[in-house]
Amino acid sequence: MSVDLFSPAKLGSIELQNRIVMAPLTRNRAGQGNVPQPINAEYYGQRASAGLIITEATPISATAHGYPATPGIHDKAQVEGWKQVTAAVHAKGGKIALQLWHVGRISHPSLQPGNALPVAPSAIKPAGQAFTYEGLQDFVTPRALAIEELPGIVTDYVNATKNALEAGFDGVEIHAANGYLIDQFLRDGTNKRTDQYGGSKENRTRLLLEVTKAVVAVAGADRVGVRISPLNPFNDISDSDPQALFNYVADALNPFKLAYLHVVEGGMGDGTATPDFDFNQLRQHFTGGYIANLAYDKAKGNAAIASGHADAIAYGALYIANPDLVERFRQDAPLNNPDQSTFYGGSEKGYTDYPTLQG
Repeated sequence: MSVDLFSPAKLGSIELQNRIVMAPLTRNRAGQGNVPQPINAEYYGQRASAGLIITEATPISATAHGYPATPGIHDKAQVEGWKQVTAAVHAKGGKIALQLWHVGRISHPSLQPGNALPVAPSAIKPAGQAFTYEGLQDFVTPRALAIEELPGIVTDYVNATKNALEAGFDGVEIHAANGYLIDQFLRDGTNKRTDQYGGSKENRTRLLLEVTKAVVAVAGADRVGVRISPLNPFNDISDSDPQALFNYVADALNPFKLAYLHVVEGGMGDGTATPDFDFNQLRQHFTGGYIANLAYDKAKGNAAIASGHADAIAYGALYIANPDLVERFRQDAPLNNPDQSTFYGGSEKGYTDYPTLQG
């Protein structure tokens, strides 16, 4: 029996009605206090026909924020706000996982409690500018985390996971991609530590494994995924040997028996040249469910599933513009074009007002 995008699937204990996943998409539309609002529930509810929705990246603590108006998962009001979202998705038969996020150095003092410096594995200033409430501002040199602070970071992931479960999520995804805190520890371009969290690839992977172990202890491995982006240069991130590093990451995650590994299969951002990387090889290293992401359309998605390369395919910008993407794919119907000018911030325009096939 052939398997395609419309076949049901199971990632860990999460049962998917199809293999079309809504990728995490930062939209900067949380309310005051970084609390999800009714409009966020409407937005996610519109897209509940996805096999699985992975929420926008969600800061795990007050110090984990790096952008304006991103919904958090670290206080009671935020949990209550997210309950509206999970209820809207579940009412339509959908499944939704929350992405756990710490931005690390990709922040700015104006976004930090007490105007503190952002934290990172090493005190290396990223190129580029931060998005702040006052507009674009140059990144600052972050403060290197002391080794005795790292258990507190792990605890923040634990508390955020507990909050996500209280809010009704079907699972959580550990964000270890796109140049944010865990990715900063993984890569030798940003991790210059000389303690047991730096140097070898085994040491640089230590924080990810500690976070994963702690999150799994709360949620159960069958409801936990991890996202990585081996080639993405976004946020001024790099590694001297990404193939060796991420093959090792996949091997090291296998014993947890996670629900899935979610892989951004290429680079985002400015199109900076990236080294060769064999994603089929990475796939062979990981024994669990595999979600492939980046530049897939319907045909490529079906081919990746049929070949066994992926168990599900995550779609990003297409989901912004097409709340009924599953039905449009099913019918080979025309797709709405996303309006990039409304991606970040604003109101319902470019958020909840994209038309469905039914109008």
